[in-house]
Amino acid sequence: MARHGKRYRELYSRIDRERQYPPAEAVGLVRGMQSTNYTETVECHIRTGLNVRHADEQLRGTITLPHSAGRDVTVIAFAKGEKAREAEAAGADAVGDEDLAKRIQDGWTDFDVAVATPDMMPVVGRLGRILGPQGKMPNPKVGTVTDDVGRAVTEAKAGRTEYRTDRSAIVHMAIGKTDLDQRQLLENYAALIDELVRAKPAAAKGRYLRTITLATTNGPGIRVDPTRTRDIVEELPADGDGAGGGDATPQPAEEAAATQAE
Repeated sequence: MARHGKRYRELYSRIDRERQYPPAEAVGLVRGMQSTNYTETVECHIRTGLNVRHADEQLRGTITLPHSAGRDVTVIAFAKGEKAREAEAAGADAVGDEDLAKRIQDGWTDFDVAVATPDMMPVVGRLGRILGPQGKMPNPKVGTVTDDVGRAVTEAKAGRTEYRTDRSAIVHMAIGKTDLDQRQLLENYAALIDELVRAKPAAAKGRYLRTITLATTNGPGIRVDPTRTRDIVEELPADGDGAGGGDATPQPAEEAAATQAE
């Protein structure tokens, strides 16, 4: 088994593995887990108590975080006529019908979100085996099959992201980059928790949010107290709007790159 590098082990030693941190403290700490010479993503992994084998306990939806998750979103639209022009005006990166479907059948899937008008679903339906496993299939439940295609494209370009439980009933989602300040990351985290609580399936039994872990792309996980779901941003100290928080502090890119190589 491959060993973690010196920098990872040093960061790991700063975390109390037996503690569930308050959200504000966890966010402050995870910002200091930058360990590479590029800006890392802050990931949130939430294990729920749902039984995803039951249809009435499926959890799926979309959310637009208050602050950018730090990446450009490539959006395509299946539409024709006036609806195609609406999608283009809204900023869709590719618009088409049969021609766009053929392009995907030929192997092109270099996009993040696909939206479609309802009349295009017979065409899009043929792409289920390609787009389904990648989580890119348009779906009316998450607003990507709609006659208001311009709005759907605009929201997707603004960072509207789909969330869903995997086979282990875990929701995985990026909530930003380490260059966001502590308040921005905390507001993104709070927005995600608020959305999951709001979307709790009526059939859910027992404890809903079981464990929550924050981590950077290459850093160790930090356990967050899953019982703290209200007034999360209010927990941030008055001086906690900037880069501070936690014991760990970000390294300069040159130093991070050197220690990562050890």
